[in-house]
Amino acid sequence: MRKRQLAMLLSRLEGFKEPKAELEQYRTPGNVAAELLWLAASHGDIGGKLVADLGAGTGVLGIGAAVLGARKVYAVEKDREALRRAEENAERAGVRERMEFFEGDVSEFGLRVDTVVMNPPFGSQRPHADRPFLMKAFEIADVVYSIHLAKEGVREFVEKFAAESGFRVTHRVELPFEIPAQFPFHRKRIERVRVDVYRFQRERFGG
Repeated sequence: MRKRQLAMLLSRLEGFKEPKAELEQYRTPGNVAAELLWLAASHGDIGGKLVADLGAGTGVLGIGAAVLGARKVYAVEKDREALRRAEENAERAGVRERMEFFEGDVSEFGLRVDTVVMNPPFGSQRPHADRPFLMKAFEIADVVYSIHLAKEGVREFVEKFAAESGFRVTHRVELPFEIPAQFPFHRKRIERVRVDVYRFQRERFGG
């Protein structure tokens, strides 16, 4: 499968039926998800690996990881309706048998995995809403891929938090990210922002 094909497949997945503003439930665009997953696959972090999609939403990243050959993907999501939609999407994509769906807050997930992929809340509704996701990701995996706003303040926070957690940034790719109007406070039909796709890797000491 080519990256463009993956982007098209992920773009066709069903989005949130009734998105919740407080959870910042925005669908991850297929092209952004494909860029993240292609980067991960090119570094050997997907094929044959145990992968967790934290805050999976409707399953775009997790399903993409399964499509690219992950041994098993854990989709972690506390919104039951979104998780149900993720299961339906996985079934439609033909990867349901390689995915497990965990209903609960990311803080409650305790399994070790090889790789985390995630698109945490940007913090527009609650500042630093991405912190619990980063904490859990750095706890359960040695390699983490995550999407954050491409702003200097956010970059400083993310990179400092990663370093304090024993991780280094090996890659940062800036991409356009489109958010369609879906809440009353949206003023534009499509809001276009810039995001960073990060690859974090645990620092190795003494060996």
